[in-house]
Amino acid sequence: MTIAYWIVAALLALFYLYSGGIKLFSTKEQLRPMMAWVDTIPTPALRTIGGLEVAGALGIVLPPLTGIAPNLAVAAAIGLALIQLGGTALHLQRGEARVLGLNAALLTAAVAIAVLAALPR
Repeated sequence: MTIAYWIVAALLALFYLYSGGIKLFSTKEQLRPMMAWVDTIPTPALRTIGGLEVAGALGIVLPPLTGIAPNLAVAAAIGLALIQLGGTALHLQRGEARVLGLNAALLTAAVAIAVLAALPR
């Protein structure tokens, strides 16, 4: 289970570090070609989502890696799952069914991380 955790956690962390980082440091004009939904939310909300994604990415990697409060990885993974549920709701509301596959994959990966992190080692 440890190998499975680290493979999924590394991939998920890389995705969220990138995704959250660009939400934190890019303008809405720069994000619009990739994320048409950015105009539907205020800039502080966009930055908050980016910050939560980066925090979640760090949270699924650093606690188990350092051995300091490893149960925080469960909370971080649940947080990432909740972000995907919110993203799914936003895309459904906007009629953007084409991106729901990515939301489903990220949600599944986050739930898998939460389960794997909760297992005794």
